[in-house]
Parts: sequence; C-alpha cells; structure tokens
Amino acid sequence: MLLFFTFLFAPKPEQVPSTIYDFKVTALDGGSIDFSQFKGKKILIVNTASKCGFTPQYEALEALSKKYKDRLVIVGFPANNFLFQEPGSNDKIASFCKLNYGVTFPMAAKISVKGSKMAPIYHWLTEKKYNGFEDSRVKWNFQKYLIDESGHLIAMFPSTTPPDSPEIIAAIEK
Repeated sequence: MLLFFTFLFAPKPEQVPSTIYDFKVTALDGGSIDFSQFKGKKILIVNTASKCGFTPQYEALEALSKKYKDRLVIVGFPANNFLFQEPGSNDKIASFCKLNYGVTFPMAAKISVKGSKMAPIYHWLTEKKYNGFEDSRVKWNFQKYLIDESGHLIAMFPSTTPPDSPEIIAAIEK
C-alpha cells in the first residue's frame, strides 16, 4: 500500500522534450536560449561552478567556442549541486564568468543537474530513454555532453577531461 501511495504522489519531472532542439531554457541574463537555433552544429553542454577546482576550464571552453564557432556551440549550465560551489545569483555568476574568463558562449540560468529538482534538459542528457545513447549521472562540475549536428548525444566526458583534450577535439572535428 505504501509503495502504491508513494508512486501515486511522487513528484514527476517536468515534461522532457523528445529532441535537444525542442529545448528552450532561461539564459543567465534572463533571456532565452533556443536550442533549435543550433541545428547543423555540434553542441557541448557543460555544468559549471565558480568555486570549483575545475573552474579554470572556462578558459579552454571559451577558446574552443572561438576556434570552432562555425561548427560548435558551447552552453554552460551553472549548478550548485556539488559542495555548494555555485552559490551566487545569476547576475553574480554572469559577472564572474565575464570578468575572470571573458565568457561569450551562451550560459543558462542556474539549474539543478541531479536529484528531485533536476532540470528537464539534464533528464534528456542522462537518461537513455530520452537521448537514445546511454544512461549516465552527473558526478561533478564541468562534466561535458557532446551532441552531433543532427541532435544526437554522441559522447560524455567527465570533469577530469579538459575541454581542449585530444578526445574532445577529435569528437568536435569528426
């Protein structure tokens, strides 16, 4: 009986779109990021944090964004899921990224990348039933998901893989 009751009243994730191009998310500046605009380009999605040992990866992400601007879009998703390493407001995060790393690639408003409040886009990225590629879980800040030009998830890179690593470069150039 308790199991049935829990199932009946368990919180359900928001509706998860069927393709990456159906996502529209709030941007860090309050605007909107419409993933349908990225058709024909690879997309690298990264969960970010300002107070993490991997935070300097912003520099390499920005360099990738500029180098491959004709074929790659990087989208950062600030999240405070790991040891409270992204405690700031959207305004503070935007200032930090701009002042310290000159970030120009799209940054979404702060979200949750795990747990009961996980954002729908992260359900899509981490659940094979949505992405058609594999199940995964976000283990730390600066985990990277690569989507091909047709909107298919093709790779996941852990936080320890730098954005300018040979593996990521090869996947972008493929």
